[in-house]
Amino acid sequence: MSATLTTIDAVSRAAATLARAGIENASREARLLLALASGRAPESFVLEYQTACSGDDLARFESLVRRRAAHEPLSRLRGSRGFWTLDLAISPDTLDPRPDSETLIDAALAHWPDCAARLRVLDLGTGSGALLLALLSEYPNAAGLGVDRLPGAVAMAQQNAVASGLADRAEFITDDWAGDWSDTGRGPADVILANPPYLSRAAMDSLVPEVADFDPTSALDGGIDGLDSYRTLAPVVRRRLKPGGRAFIELGQGQAEAVGALMALVGLRVAGLRRDLGGVERCLVLALENDRLNDGSGGN
Repeated sequence: MSATLTTIDAVSRAAATLARAGIENASREARLLLALASGRAPESFVLEYQTACSGDDLARFESLVRRRAAHEPLSRLRGSRGFWTLDLAISPDTLDPRPDSETLIDAALAHWPDCAARLRVLDLGTGSGALLLALLSEYPNAAGLGVDRLPGAVAMAQQNAVASGLADRAEFITDDWAGDWSDTGRGPADVILANPPYLSRAAMDSLVPEVADFDPTSALDGGIDGLDSYRTLAPVVRRRLKPGGRAFIELGQGQAEAVGALMALVGLRVAGLRRDLGGVERCLVLALENDRLNDGSGGN
């Protein structure tokens, strides 16, 4: 590209590059990349398509186009992703949170409609802190703990807690789910949230580059059958869930029955099942086996 290109020429050339790379909606993506490069809103270019691009903006734009043509997601280029009502920073150590995961927040809100509730929340495999921080943003009297084995993810979650104004109610630690972190005086949780790795090995082999090349494998790979993480998670949830509490566990497509059976082996029962906006059974609601009250969170 030349430093004297107009906005419309720069966008057109970038769109052609992206289209050749197999990027869908290439023209829209090119406009978004130019906006990102220049720090402006995409709509600001509508009346300025004949304006020459500045050299600095053009250089940044070219770099972003090359990265997007290599299938790096736009959220990774931005370094952030909107989730629930929050704008969360992400890094190579964190999963790029998807709207499907918001189903867990919807399910928790359905079960506890009183947003003044004083809930203790546990987020297992917290990543960017998306689930924990989204829930805390809805319950001003709640506090919670996020656990992740990757120090980089914990650092990012802490950063997001500060940026969201929730740092005084959100704690994050680096450890395994079944680690000894729970032996430091932390009590059981009213709410447990988890989006564990749930892709089977076959599904891992067929991932699109935006996921396979940029999301951490440890947040995706659920083993041969996709259920390894649930086998590890089940006894942890059983041990950490407070009587009367609920766990909200994200599922891969078609996994509800198998995961429910694994949870039953340790004394947990399925108290509800919630579908995402695409109709996929996405959130399994769990309770202690003998806790039979208030199963209002099982709607679709």
